[in-house]
Amino acid sequence: MELVLDIVLDAVIDSVKILPFLFVTYLLMEYLEHKTAEFTESVVQKTEHFGPLLGGLIGAFPQCGFSAAASNLYAGRVITLGTLIAIYLSTSDEMIPLLISEQFPVATMVKILALKAFVGIIAGFAIDLIVHAHHKAKGKAIDDPVRISELCEKEHCHCDDDEDTSFKGIAKSAFVHTFHIFLFVLGLTLILNTAIELIGEEHLSMLLKTNPIISHILAGLIGLIPNCAPSVLITTLYMDSMITLGTMMSGLFVGAGIGLLVLFRVNPEKKENINIAVLLFVIGTVAGMIVDLLGISF
Repeated sequence: MELVLDIVLDAVIDSVKILPFLFVTYLLMEYLEHKTAEFTESVVQKTEHFGPLLGGLIGAFPQCGFSAAASNLYAGRVITLGTLIAIYLSTSDEMIPLLISEQFPVATMVKILALKAFVGIIAGFAIDLIVHAHHKAKGKAIDDPVRISELCEKEHCHCDDDEDTSFKGIAKSAFVHTFHIFLFVLGLTLILNTAIELIGEEHLSMLLKTNPIISHILAGLIGLIPNCAPSVLITTLYMDSMITLGTMMSGLFVGAGIGLLVLFRVNPEKKENINIAVLLFVIGTVAGMIVDLLGISF
């Protein structure tokens, strides 16, 4: 009973400590997302040939809804597949608030974001080149027709449900985000603390590091879950030194928030959606493995 109380108390204390940091961070993120969403979308739409570059850079800024917006733009064939993948790979959501709450060095966070953006940009341009070459070889039109009108009645990202852009509305959204992530972090901390106590920190760490390939695959599979929460799990494991930087990056590369969920909802090409998810998983996990093979560390 004493052990259970210690586990619960530690989890509550650790989770409560991050609340102020989470709220302030989400307040800023919500403000930026509400005030710049239309601008960032229009920029990506109007610069097709540089789409992967802009998508990778804009996607790296911490916000929850841009990957969902990108899914809608791709379903309407406003942006290319390469731009979509670049945005997915570079998207950052709960990772940054969690790192800030743990007072991670700013330089480290910037390097992680830069790495995500770099991989997204390179992969995006490579995909567009391959797609264009394939279409030319088959004699097909390189550009798909824009079909925005087909999306008019589709359901959009939940992040856009609240159209109140006043400070009160933004603060409300930030509070909801903070509360949800607080509950998730609390539950996750309880599970991790229990696992650590039962298995032992050294044994658990060794278990996750025994087979690097499996750890990368598992991280990638977790990242595929269409939700913002998996990045919390992956980042927490990294902060607890249970997985390597490369393993964390595998999960974060693949993790596109609710972008994939929105894609499956709005894009009628179901087989194509599956192929995009598989492509994202392969690129993300391979990139994460390369990070470890090169011995990159921040």
